[in-house]
Parts: sequence; structure tokens; C-alpha cells
Amino acid sequence: MKCLYCGQDDTRVIDSRTSDDGLSIRRRRVCESCGKRFTTYEKIESVPLFVIKKDGSRQAFNRQKLIERILRACQKRAVSMADINALADEIESAILNTPHRELSTKDIGDRVLRGLWRIDEVAYVRFASIYQEFDSLETFINAIKEIKKQRRSKG
Repeated sequence: MKCLYCGQDDTRVIDSRTSDDGLSIRRRRVCESCGKRFTTYEKIESVPLFVIKKDGSRQAFNRQKLIERILRACQKRAVSMADINALADEIESAILNTPHRELSTKDIGDRVLRGLWRIDEVAYVRFASIYQEFDSLETFINAIKEIKKQRRSKG
């Protein structure tokens, strides 16, 4: 495996463990050339999962795209990469465990919203504004009122 830092392919595994969900193996590696360490994940290759877009087109599920969208919503917020990766893991695991090999962007978006609701309210509103296509200030205000209402009912 090539080193992420120097590009050399002289790396070795220094630690391996099964992930919490049991579906992947986490490997810590060290580059013999530059000494830097990095993590890789090994997963079982499965039947591809396709996402049905709003326009009806289909494209292969892309975990990196999911993480990028979550990162964009969490930009400049106190949300750790560990939380973002955990949310992506949770969503990916849930959709890979469904019997369907195709799912809509709505299904994925709803899962992201539920996760962001738990992690960060501002990130939730940011993601919702794009995903649910907020088209007015009133829509934003209603989303914020809903958050306040949920907060009051919890506390």
C-alpha cells in the first residue's frame, strides 16, 4: 500500500482490529521510508449499491461524497472528524444492510438529517437548507423554531 505522505509503497501493518460493526478491519500502517503512520480499512466487496437521484438517474453510492456533504454542513463547527466518520459509518452500514440495492437520495438525506440533529443543530439547519431546498427566510425560521421546540421538550 502506498504511503499517503511520501507515495512510497514500502509500508507495513503495525496493528489490525475488527471494527465495532464487524464488517471491516482497521489497519494502522507505518511507512518504512518516511516513518509516518496512517489508517486503512478493509471491507468485504459487495453487490454495488445505487443511489436514485431526483432526476431519476442512478449512480453508485459514494461514501466519500457522503462525508464531503456532512463536512460542508459542519464547516467551522465544533464537530470532530471522529463524529463525522461515525455518522458516515452508521449511515453506510444501515443502507448496506437493507435488502434493496437501490435507494433514493431522500432516504440518504433523511438519515444524514437524523444524525446531524444529534450532533450539531447548526449543521442540521445548514444541511436541511440545501437538502430540503429552503426557499425563504420563513422556512429557516420554522426549522429553528422546531429545534427550539424539541429542546424545550427534552429539557
